[in-house]
Amino acid sequence: MDDKVYSQYKLAEMFNINPATAAKGLTKLAEDGILYDKRGLGKFVADDAKEKVIDKRKNQTLKRMLEEIVQEADRLNMDEEELMAMMKVVMNGEGER
Repeated sequence: MDDKVYSQYKLAEMFNINPATAAKGLTKLAEDGILYDKRGLGKFVADDAKEKVIDKRKNQTLKRMLEEIVQEADRLNMDEEELMAMMKVVMNGEGER
């Protein structure tokens, strides 16, 4: 990718937030390997940034959501077979919309 990222000050102006908040966000993205620094030039998007974001969403967000679904299924006394059958219906687009 190698796209240049806006500075913390530009991001703060664009999103009407404190520059320190923008800096924290940029730092977190750099720690996660999504952005990298080019000394004296600023931050840039890593080549594999998209894959890293997708992996993080799978392993954190989606996992948390699935844990909540499993807990709710347990409260409703659904067994694994019934839950998996419902999951397949939804994945195949056969569920209610």
